[in-house]
Amino acid sequence: MTGRLTEPLATTLGKRAAGPLAKMGLETVDDLLRHYPRRYGEPGRLTDMDRLQLGEHVTVMARVASATVRQMRSRGGALLQATVTDGRHELSLTFFAKRAGALRPHEDKLRPGRSGLFTGVVSEYRGTRQLTHPDYILVGVDADDDEEAMVEASRPIPLYPATASVPTWRIQRAVRTVLDPLTEDDVVDPVPDEVRARLGLLSRLDALRAVHVPDSAQHWQRGRRRLRFEEAFVLQTALAQRRDRAAAAEATARPPRAAGPGGVLGDFDAALPFTLTEGQREVGEQIAGELSRSRPMQRLLQGEVGSGKTVVALRAMLQVVDAGGQAALLAPTEVLAAQHARTLRGMLGPLAEGGLLGGAAHGTRVALLTGSLGAAARKEALLQAASGEAGIVVGTHALLGDQVQFADLGLVVVDEQHRFGVEQRDALRAKGRVAPHLLVMTATPIPRTVAMTVFGDLETSTLTELPAGRAGITSHVVPAANPRWNERVWEKVREEVDAGRRAYVVCPRIHPDDDVPGGKQPSSAEFDVVPEFLVPPDGEDPDRAPLRAVLEVAEMLRSMPRLDGVEIGVLHGQLPPAEKDAAMARFASGEAPVLVSTTVVEVGVDVPEATVMVVFDADRFGISQLHQLRGRIGRGGDPGLCLLVSSAQPGTPAATRVEALAATADGFELANLDLELRSEGDVLGAAQSGRSSSLRLLRVVKDAELIAEARAEATEVVAADPGLSGHPALAAEIAAQLDAEQEEYLERA
Repeated sequence: MTGRLTEPLATTLGKRAAGPLAKMGLETVDDLLRHYPRRYGEPGRLTDMDRLQLGEHVTVMARVASATVRQMRSRGGALLQATVTDGRHELSLTFFAKRAGALRPHEDKLRPGRSGLFTGVVSEYRGTRQLTHPDYILVGVDADDDEEAMVEASRPIPLYPATASVPTWRIQRAVRTVLDPLTEDDVVDPVPDEVRARLGLLSRLDALRAVHVPDSAQHWQRGRRRLRFEEAFVLQTALAQRRDRAAAAEATARPPRAAGPGGVLGDFDAALPFTLTEGQREVGEQIAGELSRSRPMQRLLQGEVGSGKTVVALRAMLQVVDAGGQAALLAPTEVLAAQHARTLRGMLGPLAEGGLLGGAAHGTRVALLTGSLGAAARKEALLQAASGEAGIVVGTHALLGDQVQFADLGLVVVDEQHRFGVEQRDALRAKGRVAPHLLVMTATPIPRTVAMTVFGDLETSTLTELPAGRAGITSHVVPAANPRWNERVWEKVREEVDAGRRAYVVCPRIHPDDDVPGGKQPSSAEFDVVPEFLVPPDGEDPDRAPLRAVLEVAEMLRSMPRLDGVEIGVLHGQLPPAEKDAAMARFASGEAPVLVSTTVVEVGVDVPEATVMVVFDADRFGISQLHQLRGRIGRGGDPGLCLLVSSAQPGTPAATRVEALAATADGFELANLDLELRSEGDVLGAAQSGRSSSLRLLRVVKDAELIAEARAEATEVVAADPGLSGHPALAAEIAAQLDAEQEEYLERA
């Protein structure tokens, strides 16, 4: 992007006008033109002023009812009092000055019958709501001549995201100052002419004029659609290029071993204590076929909690091991990485002890590599990876380090891809001699539009079938302030324990507040996985009760008469690995049938006898995390019960989350709701580059059709011109939007 769009606003508007805009992050002409209106006011439609809140900074559209200037008797100076109305309710406007003459221009403009936009902070004086010294702009008055006034008065009024120091019409005037002189030559269009012609889209300049200076509602809607398409098209073109590059890359074919003795996968399948579901078999065959090709597999494996993704991924890893290669499993946290290593070793049994006494003769090894390993353990893991002794290497970001080498990396499995940027998975794939195959797993069901947008360079497989014999799970919200309901929670836990079953009690934190320096503001070290909504959103009580902690709740349960004689176990990420294993073993065996835990049980823990889960502070977690946690129960033949203890006020987003979770077990329905409740930037994160600012208008749920259309067009453009040499404006836009911040990024859990 060059030319007039890159000009600093300080040059175009002057330093005085540009200063407040710079504080909003608007420093160039392009920044300002991409600061799109939030909504549009209609000249004839007035704001319902009955909804105004004291202390709120507002912009209202209203009609002037009266305006009078008078001298103040109690103190020197003059006062102008105007009244504006929405037709039913009134709002007072108050202006002060030393002399009445200074207020006459306001009185002259604020004539009864005129309509305008008035902005300020709502206060109250003698029972009447008012704005003191508001900024305002009058429809049909703030124009150069009558003809312009008539045109302006009939247009939709763009209302911008604004601040107290920069009201919406000042932004509008600044936009007009930079937009009006621009020509088509100044605004290079990344959408190719043939695509625009085929779809009937405006040029970029015409679209900018439509959204900032619309003639009608249809005009700005058409402009906004064109700009949304552009955002989708630029992103989809970048993804199409990634798919094209991957398809052209060389990979080592890793075909299944011929039937017969000596294969790790064959022995693993023979020892499986259960039958694979139809979905697991189908997806397994699909993956096996792609691993057998000399082009790198690029596949996303998603499925409901408990659908058996780990078995599918392990079978893929064993196929690669049988073919002489290695597999690396990248997990987002140390707790999950260690858990994966334990799970894989447990599933493999003697097959994970290749070369050890008692191990299978043709087995392999599972190495674990995390940042907190001691020097000796780290050296051993590095050696096993580099020598090829470990056919499977599990780790966190530590796997991306320069010291980590593989003998022959054939497959990269990424767990919970939504927490990683593509640079991270690419850094791991670069450790192969040729491009390794890629399998991305997620237990968070992904709506189709998100898959197209975030994972657009991957083919998608979905496991929907749960293993046979699984009972259903019922979920209920338990108000934290209701003593009787809370008492019933522990009655139910006791009933399940007496019936020989198990109960999880999940807390977001490890230590109670009294034991943490700083009281209610614990460090992230106090959480195994920091709750997504740890900080109360605007409008929620910042002084609400502190988050419940594992050690505190465990003591409370041990002293509870209702649970007399019940052993209470404890599990959290700060325990040494041996203590974690012991805690899980005692829970699984029933020796300690109640386990008070952090979210370390979120993934990979499989205790069929676990039927109850109590989640404290459920309203402080995200939907996907709660859905994951809930999947730890009901994994046997008995039905599960999930009790979500919440202090969220009705009608808040937090209450909506827990109520939605209680209402359905459909992960895809919950994923769509999660997407609607969260910002696009949260969902998309830095999935493509570490930069979320490239999507300003696009909404991946509402714009599904448009995204699909953009994807088809982008695929066609890249098929004809993979390097975009014939589309320099598009190539430049991709570089500007997607490569501006190539920093490593790990999305908050």
